[in-house]
Amino acid sequence: MEFNFVQVILVFIVTFIAAIDQFDFTESLYQPIVTGPIIGAILGDMNTGLVVGGTYQLMTIGNMPIGGAQPPNAVIGGILAAVFACSLGMEPTAATAAAIPFALLGQYGVTLFFTLRAPLMESFRDAAIKADTKRITVLTIISEVILGLIFAVIVTLFFVAGQGVGQAVVDAIPAWLNTGLSAAGGMMRFVGFAILLKIMMNRDMWAFFLLGFALTNIVAAIPDLSSPTLLIMALIGFGIAFWDFQQQTELKGAIADGGDMSDGI
Repeated sequence: MEFNFVQVILVFIVTFIAAIDQFDFTESLYQPIVTGPIIGAILGDMNTGLVVGGTYQLMTIGNMPIGGAQPPNAVIGGILAAVFACSLGMEPTAATAAAIPFALLGQYGVTLFFTLRAPLMESFRDAAIKADTKRITVLTIISEVILGLIFAVIVTLFFVAGQGVGQAVVDAIPAWLNTGLSAAGGMMRFVGFAILLKIMMNRDMWAFFLLGFALTNIVAAIPDLSSPTLLIMALIGFGIAFWDFQQQTELKGAIADGGDMSDGI
């Protein structure tokens, strides 16, 4: 697939914004479920981009930095996974697995960037002591722009010089290894979700988990409902969560008003 200049610029801009959002905007624009369909739309295959973004998102959903250990970078990994799938014709799961090495390299780049930026912290500290908000703003903008450019340049290099190399690498992958990559990519999303469950699950949540598991299997077994199963379960989950929120809010309001809880009123 040949890329035109507009596509290269648009991917550069998306990567630049996503990189800054990960550390500054924090609006979740950098999440693969967001960048995947955007990259897919830019490359002319939004459906594939959405599938790859969702697959990569499930893999990263339980990843979080712990101490000095950093997970693979979601910005570079998610965007390149969509690029691999849309431009090189790779299966979404295989593209997800193939993007992991690039995500790791991206995270190493982030670590190196923050290490080299460490001396700049003294400038931030000096500006804070002097209550110089304008200087803090300028230093922050410069820092985030450099970070965004690092991410954008890494991804854009694939468009400018790496397409032939990328296609050659894909063509050189034997069938058995490609099958293994697909299996690994498919497994990663379940591993990511399992990590998330391990962190957030407690005794109070197991009833909802088992209820959701049972309802999902029942809905998926009905032919007319099998396609929108995920949407149906999301709506049911939202309904239960909203009902619980209302109940908890009313209970706290009753307690705050000094109601007599002994008789249930």
